[in-house]
Amino acid sequence: MRTSRLAGSLLLAALVLGHARAGAEIRVFVTNEKSDDVTVIDATTRTVLKTIPVGKRPRGVAVSPDGRRVYVTNSNSDTLSVIDARSLAVLSTVPAGLDPEGLTLNRAGTVLYVVNENELSVTVLDADSLKIMKKIGVGKEPETAVTSPDGRWVAVSNETSDDVHLIETASDTVVKRISVPKNPRGMRFTADSRRLFVASEQAHVVSVIDVAQGSVTKSVETGGSRPVDVALTPDGARAYVSHGQSGDLRVLDTASLQMLAVIPVGPRTWWTALTPDGRFLWATVGRTGEVAVIDTQSNAVVGRVRCGTLPWGVAIANVP
Repeated sequence: MRTSRLAGSLLLAALVLGHARAGAEIRVFVTNEKSDDVTVIDATTRTVLKTIPVGKRPRGVAVSPDGRRVYVTNSNSDTLSVIDARSLAVLSTVPAGLDPEGLTLNRAGTVLYVVNENELSVTVLDADSLKIMKKIGVGKEPETAVTSPDGRWVAVSNETSDDVHLIETASDTVVKRISVPKNPRGMRFTADSRRLFVASEQAHVVSVIDVAQGSVTKSVETGGSRPVDVALTPDGARAYVSHGQSGDLRVLDTASLQMLAVIPVGPRTWWTALTPDGRFLWATVGRTGEVAVIDTQSNAVVGRVRCGTLPWGVAIANVP
């Protein structure tokens, strides 16, 4: 009987981990901008492994493609901290331009793109040496950056100029500027890199950009208030849109942009991250000081984990 229970537990763990590499562990990294630290959570047990002090007002967080490094921007320190995803030690902290916020890596994991809100630019760093390689001018009050799955593009949302800049990674230059509805924030590329979903906070809409055309093909009101982030399921069929003011996630059909479900989460539901198998969506809930876990099969909140003060960003690492 005991053996049967153990086998069942192992099977459950395997299902939760989904596409995790053999021997890997899925960990959730949450930045807390008021307590100046990062909460690290075991995704399977949903327990806090460690709280890591970093710089002042940590916001953006990104994971290297191999799952070994976690990069955190410290907005009020003008720095970038690098965390070993396994040992959870801070390896180094380096300058990263003025007011660094969102960040992303190229597909190979060799180059970091850090958005500088007060500099109207993106700082490009070598991911190994952490030396600044280049500054790329973008729009007004840039917020975040995402890399296309094919590795060709880095998209940067600009909150005040109401546009998205597309940086071509081969040359690290802006090649397209695309006007979008007011106050764009979170974005996600589709798996084929042909479309970019954009949440515009003050317009209360989600827009779809045709990347090849360089224009918005559709914008639809979400029904919620102040959308911030967009997460796409692995099959590309659904979009989960977080809302700060209405405190919920709205599930949209990606083809029609029709609403499929509303998931109450909590005040200031902002940034989101999907587990590798797409089964669970983790979302920061700033005003309650926690991160919520949403089951994407039932579209219900199935767990909550306490974090630091005012959690902001979240990223998931498949740690070898």
